Amino acid sequence: MMRKIRIAALSAATLLALTACGSGSPSGGGGSSAEGGESGAQSGELTPIEVGVIPIVDVAPIYLGVQEGIFEKHGLDPELTLAQGGAAIVPAVQSGQMDFGFSNVTSLIVGRDAGLPLKIVATGPQTTGNAEDDYAHVMVPEDSDVTSMADLEGQSIAVNTLNNINDSVVSEGMKQEGGDPESIDYVEMPFPDMVSQLEAGNVDAIAAVEPFVTLAEAAGAKRVYAQYAEPVPDLSIAGYFTTDSMIESNPELVDSFRAAMKESQQYATDHPDEAKAVLPEYTSLEEDVIEELTMPRFPQEHDVASLERIAELSLDSGLIDEIPPTEDLIAE
Repeated sequence: MMRKIRIAALSAATLLALTACGSGSPSGGGGSSAEGGESGAQSGELTPIEVGVIPIVDVAPIYLGVQEGIFEKHGLDPELTLAQGGAAIVPAVQSGQMDFGFSNVTSLIVGRDAGLPLKIVATGPQTTGNAEDDYAHVMVPEDSDVTSMADLEGQSIAVNTLNNINDSVVSEGMKQEGGDPESIDYVEMPFPDMVSQLEAGNVDAIAAVEPFVTLAEAAGAKRVYAQYAEPVPDLSIAGYFTTDSMIESNPELVDSFRAAMKESQQYATDHPDEAKAVLPEYTSLEEDVIEELTMPRFPQEHDVASLERIAELSLDSGLIDEIPPTEDLIAE
């Protein structure tokens, strides 16, 4: 019997409608700014910020950082808003309705190529590098004859949003195994829907991340490829970003956020059990699922070489017209 979970997911339209009705943070709307470092906490005043995140294990450090008072120490009071994916969060940050957002690197590269002034200011999850036990896998039904990426040539694969990190690395994996990536039929599907749609036979495979890898296995699905661990070494999958204007006009706030995220990432690394224990804060996962799932690595610094490699893949696949300079993708 497949375990059930309930996760609130917002589309881009819903997200923007909510923020336009007043749920955007004061800092995003031109309100007070943090003084940087721990000065806001020392003065007793916390700067409210809104951060767009998605309901997967990747963002456990930010929830843990809030819970452990790390953001408060740096003078910040975050409101964390769940959305379906980075493609839903980007327009909210771009419009100033959110201060920071979490997104896969491909969406940010594509956005930058399209002229969106967005930069990574703090890193997010990184692959474990273990193809046998990473936190992201391409999964197929139990009775499927598929045993490798090449076997999925010409078949349908679910990804949470199109033209993002998952279809980029899955396509590269297909290419490296001698298959034709152009033959893949990508189907956009929220992560929480993937397991049931795979069971129903509506897609041939899913590009899942935790906790949905563990949920899919509990339902009988099989792993066939580790799309984060295999095609690009030391892949940094995602990061927290903001706009160029925020970086230029409110550098103290950005520095405070960056410092809080680095400390939160390190705390999650040093306390893996606590990183798992925070998952019920934004998911409805059962304890046995949490115990079984694989967590990503949570580095303090983004792997720039992997970012540049993803930009190359985005160019090769036609997602961008030219590779943006690295300094336009990630803030110092």
